Amino acid sequence: MLTGTYRFPPMESVVYGTPFAETLREQVETAGAHSVFLLASGTILRDTDMVGDIRRALGNRLAGVFAKIGAHTPRVDVVAATNAAREAGADLIATLGGGSVTDAAKMVAFCLGNDIDDPARLDDYRARVAADGTVARAAAKPPSLRTVAIPTTLSAGEYTASAGCTDTARGVKESFGHPLMMPKSVLLDPRATLHTPEWLFLSTGIRAVDHAVEDICSPECQPISEGASYHALKLLGRGLTSVKADPLDLDARLDCQLGAWLSMVGSQTGVPKGASHGIGHVLGGTAHVPHGYTSCVMLPHVLRYNAAVNASRQALVSEAMGRPDMPAADAVAALIAGLGLPLRLRDVGVKADQLDHIAELSMHDRWVHTNPRKIEGPAVVRELLDAAW
Repeated sequence: MLTGTYRFPPMESVVYGTPFAETLREQVETAGAHSVFLLASGTILRDTDMVGDIRRALGNRLAGVFAKIGAHTPRVDVVAATNAAREAGADLIATLGGGSVTDAAKMVAFCLGNDIDDPARLDDYRARVAADGTVARAAAKPPSLRTVAIPTTLSAGEYTASAGCTDTARGVKESFGHPLMMPKSVLLDPRATLHTPEWLFLSTGIRAVDHAVEDICSPECQPISEGASYHALKLLGRGLTSVKADPLDLDARLDCQLGAWLSMVGSQTGVPKGASHGIGHVLGGTAHVPHGYTSCVMLPHVLRYNAAVNASRQALVSEAMGRPDMPAADAVAALIAGLGLPLRLRDVGVKADQLDHIAELSMHDRWVHTNPRKIEGPAVVRELLDAAW
């Protein structure tokens, strides 16, 4: 008999299809906030007037703007933003940007709640994953304020209560978490994605595909997350293809945003991911591969590896993607290739002499240990990396 527990996330709302600046103003007014601190992508600040739209919408409620968050959310940038938000007297954080900016806002809220003003102090709170998959996470105080996220990519980190943050001194991306790190609201406006570079929008869409695929394929998949992930794959499959054909198709962009949201229902309730996510974290923090590209290069190979133990689950993936007669790995690879995205590690800047180190570090990521087919050690990860090379 099927048993399980669904946990409702500490998120109040997802608002979709409405103009982001006006919707943010409504959120701020409803929250009674008077000192909003905005974390924005540097390119958005430099190359668009989207931050100007928010300035005009919020007026003197906008207390400050920080637009210096590096890729994969470096610790030093997080603490610099924290100190700026503290000085500004922030009572709400808003984000306008992709996954690194979203994770930075979660980390800023966490740092404020735990009085962190120096990057080294984050060592006290990072998740420590042993080579056998055992996770230790120190007790932490809750964030002292909540966030409202306006995503411009599809990586979908705005729906989780954890954040990846990179210790650039050690070259390792680490995990931090608290239930209230999850944004209180997410605002989905396809117009906010129009300035996102095509490769970034499409590749983070494959990241969302990865969320949905590894949810459906997990032995701990839940009924509600299976339904959400199945529909996510339908929305993402058609939406990404349509955006590739017509970058100005707002309905297709909204399909992608809704698909990214639905791809995270499993993550919100605790359904574990697999090796594509686990290895991807290391490829990001250690080899500096962008979020979306990590899924492009690893997901098909992880699916092939896992097919021996979950072929029936993978058949649902193929069906949702409109390719019922094709193995899921080939269906995913065909979508990636059709979008003009890379499929090989060598094409995203990974060097052959990095593979052993990546394999070793991957055994310290929790998702490698929850892969549907057991991964016994670094040698198995190396086989997956070699297949993707």
